[in-house]
Order: sequence, then structure tokens, then C-alpha cells
Amino acid sequence: MFQDQLAEKVRPFIDLVDDMRSIGIDKELPLPTIAVVGDQSSGKSSVLESLSEVALPRGTGIVTRCPLLLQLCNDKAVKWKAVISYGEKFRHEFDKPSEVVRLVEQAQNVLAGKGVGICEDLITLKITSSTVCDLSLIDLPGIARVAVKGQPDDIGAQIKNLITKFIKNKTTIILVVVPCNVDIATTEALKMAQEMDPEGTRTLAILTKPDLIDQGAEKNVLEIVHNRVIFLNMGYVIVKCRGQKQIDENMSITRAIEEELEFFRNHKHFRSLLREEKATTKCLATKLSNALVKQIKKYLPQMSEKIKEHLGEVKHLLSKLEGGPPLEPAEKRKYLIQVITDFNEQITQLSKGDIIVVENLFELMRREFTVWMECLKNAKSNYHEVVQQVVDEYDQKHRGSELPGFSNYRVFQHVVQKLVAELKRPAMMTLQTIRDMVQKQFDHLSKENFKNYPYLYQVSKKKIETIQEQQSNIVKARIVEQFEMEMQVYTQDEIFNKHLPEDKAEGSDHDTRSKYPGLFNAYYEIVVQRLADQVPMLIRYFILKESAKIVCSEMLDLLHRDDADNILQEDSEIGEYRAKLQAQADRLLLANDKISSL
Repeated sequence: MFQDQLAEKVRPFIDLVDDMRSIGIDKELPLPTIAVVGDQSSGKSSVLESLSEVALPRGTGIVTRCPLLLQLCNDKAVKWKAVISYGEKFRHEFDKPSEVVRLVEQAQNVLAGKGVGICEDLITLKITSSTVCDLSLIDLPGIARVAVKGQPDDIGAQIKNLITKFIKNKTTIILVVVPCNVDIATTEALKMAQEMDPEGTRTLAILTKPDLIDQGAEKNVLEIVHNRVIFLNMGYVIVKCRGQKQIDENMSITRAIEEELEFFRNHKHFRSLLREEKATTKCLATKLSNALVKQIKKYLPQMSEKIKEHLGEVKHLLSKLEGGPPLEPAEKRKYLIQVITDFNEQITQLSKGDIIVVENLFELMRREFTVWMECLKNAKSNYHEVVQQVVDEYDQKHRGSELPGFSNYRVFQHVVQKLVAELKRPAMMTLQTIRDMVQKQFDHLSKENFKNYPYLYQVSKKKIETIQEQQSNIVKARIVEQFEMEMQVYTQDEIFNKHLPEDKAEGSDHDTRSKYPGLFNAYYEIVVQRLADQVPMLIRYFILKESAKIVCSEMLDLLHRDDADNILQEDSEIGEYRAKLQAQADRLLLANDKISSL
């Protein structure tokens, strides 16, 4: 019937969008399409039946409960065949037009449940025959004003939200179905179209039921069709489809289309619309096909750019994911060696300061060691005060059997020992802070290197924690030893003399006690220099250098095991994510090829 209406040169464009939708590109970007909207009982189903030449579900209330994508393909070599698909896997081929109603209703029951609820999931019905036009459009649920029994109270809002989801895209042509026998300005469908397309650049209206208008109202309808009431850039088309009486009498759609042509030819007011190509389903089919092709051509460059942009993003995400371990045992073992070697190299580089992980570890440690140095310096003032106080109060509080002018060295030695011992706590705090820093960066490398392999990550994380604890205990023991050695109050005479002030004492030779503050201050400077370097060196050596070395050694021990499959077991989410990205990349590549072919 409509096989000659569309030139062969435009068919590839409609096929392109259908193919892109079939491979899932509509998940990546909105595709040019025609969305059919109308109030309930507007004649929407009758229009779609006339275009597709098959009966669709009918009834009262909401009949279209899921978006229905009608793909009509003209093929002179095919009498009639169809494919219905929905969900991720269901696909059914059939060759009897009478099966359409049952299969569509069955699909709606699966997706939206039995009853009167709606669902956003798409049902695709592809019809190929020698008589249909080349066209694709999406039928949306009719707009309901009042909920009926069994429907949620907000069914109207649900339907509007579903319709908005489709018609808000600027690539969508809005096909509004409006009965001739109602006030066009009050129809909800046209109001929604005007909200989404205020300039009317992508809205086409169909006027239905011209046989039901009151006598004398024909001129009003003509005013609408001629775009003089509510202007739409794409205009209006008037059609006459099967009425309920003709459906009850089992009039075929083919016969109904013939009667439609006769109706307009014989109508004294509307016959002129035939010459103007503003009437009949055939005229509508041609107009829709041409409009869709024009829309596809308009957005083709943008679609191409978007696809390339998305493809680049997906490839980038894939590049950040490893390809996964090989399947062959020998290759898998080589892969495991490489994975562990890469990790060990990074741990070693980190311990030498050759790489930066998140933050510069050596800079962080320097800051903390500077805090340790400031702690030593700040303790000087208290140290000086205590020594001076002991000198000032010696005769009253500390003098024993010694004669006047003599002092007991042990008294001052105990003071030094007590004050130096107080530095052990901040030394331990410095150790803990550095350990946390190092362990955090080791853990980060572990997570980054083994993010796809939960077992390797957990093993390495546990090893890092255990080794850090062991090395921390070693450093604690060494620090304790260091402070125990400091209790000896010892240094070489030559070193001590270098730190003495030039004026070693004040007062008479008989009063040697006045020299003590200067002497002990000189000694404290030596202690500070020893601890300022010794504590950081112990921490750096054991917590960073030795820990890195031991971690590398213990990770290499994994290579002696025979369960490479378990060790390289991927996180299921990572595998699924990679497969999803790869499928996405494949879709985009295929879409890019299809666009390039045009």
C-alpha cells in the first residue's frame, strides 16, 4: 500500500536508527524518533493500526501500558513477518498478524504485571511486509485524568512522567493525536507537547474522528488543519480510521483505508485537503517518514560526535582496567610473576623516594621528624630550669655528708636521667605516626596493584600490617635501648669539651657548684644531637627500608604456590564491569561504523 511512498535513498537512515537502537545505543544517547501521545480515547490506537496494518490491543482505560516501539519495514519480497522482543533476552518471531494483540498483551503483563499498571520498559515490535511503510515510532500510554479501580491514585502523574521522559529530548518528533470533536486547546497531550516544544518546531498533530464532528463545525476543523489556531511548524494531518462499529463488524484495516480515501474524496469541506496532502493515513505515513529522515539527517553529525566522545571515554575506562589473567596455566604463572614484580618494584621505589604515592612520603616524614626536633628543643628550657633549681636549692634539699662547697655528682646525674627519660614518650609517638604514614602508602600501592584481585589484595594487606607491627616492635625495643644507654650520662671528653661555653663557671674556684648548669646544658646539647638523628634513623630504617624489603620477599614466596587460579581470582564486580564496558565499546564501534557507511 505505502511501498512507493518513500524513496530508496531515505530507507538507510531509518534502518540506521533502528539498528543503533537494537544494539543499545539509545542507552548512550537519545536517538531521533517519533513519540505518539494522546489522551485516552483520542483514536491513537486506530491511527497506529492503520499505519502498521495490524490490530493492536484495545479496550477501555489504559490499553498501552508499556512504551511500544513499532518498527515498520517495507520489503516487497516478504508477505508478512514480525519479531517481538523485550527485556534483555526475550525474542519471538512469528508470521501471523492475528498474534500481535496476544503477544503485546503478554509482554505488557510480564513487564508491568497483570492489571492496569504501567511500566517504562520498552517492547519492540518489528513488522516486515510488502505493504507497510518504512517508519519507526513509539506508542506511549494514553493520558489518564482519573484513576480507575486497581490503579494507583497517581497513575496520571506516572503516565505524564513516562511521556515526558520520551518527548523532552530535542531529537524526538512529538506526534500528538487529537479528536476533531473536542476543543483542541483543552487536550492534555497537546499541552504537554507545548511544554516540551514551546515553539512547535518538532510537533506534528493528527486530527482523528472527522466523521463525528457536529454539522457546521467543519470550518473550525479546517482552520486548525491550516495551522491558524495553534501553530505547529510541522503542521496537521487529518485521518479517518476504523470506528468501534466497523471494528465490531470485523472490517479489515485495508478496507478501512479504502473507505477513508472515499470519505475525504466525497466530503464537500475536506476534499480539498487531499490535494493539499493534509489528509489520509497514506499522507500521514509519507509525512512521518520524511520528517523522521529529516530529523535523523539533522542530528547525524551530533550523533557521530557523541558516539566518538563516548567511545573515547569508554576506551579510557577500559585502559584503566587490566585485560585480566590469561587462561593458559603457563601464561597465567608468567602473569602472576609480572603482577607481583610490578608491585615489588613500586614498593622498593617508594622506600627510596623515587616515586610519590598520593603524597610525598619523605616530605611527610621530614615534617614529623621536625616536630620531634622541636620537641627536643622545647624540652631544653625545662631542663635548664630544673638544673638551675637543683643548684640553687642544693644545700637545703640535696646536700648530704659532703663539706660546704662540695657537691654530690649523683644528684645532678639523676636529674639528667629523669629529664632525658621523659623524651621517650614523644619518641614512641613519632614512631607510631611514621608507621601509620608508611603503612597507609604501602596499602595504597597494594590496592592499586591488586584492585582486580581480592585474594592478592587481602594477602598483601595482611602481610604489610604484620610486617609493620613486627618492625615497629623492633624499633620500640631499639628506642628503649637507646634511652637506657642515655641513662649512663656519657660522652667522649673531647666531644664534651667542644660543647662547653668559653666561660665555664662564675664565682670562686671554691664554689665549683655554680659551673654545673653550664656543664649539664652542654651535655644536654650532645643528647639532643644524638636523639635528633638516632630516633628518625631507626624509624626510617626498620619501618620503611626493611619493611619494604621484607614485604617484597614475602610476596615473592607466593610464586612457590601451585594455586595461581585462586591467587589471580578476579573480583566478580570487576569482571562484570569490564564485560559491560567492552560491550559498550563494541556497540559504539558498530554504531560509528554504521554512521560512517552513510
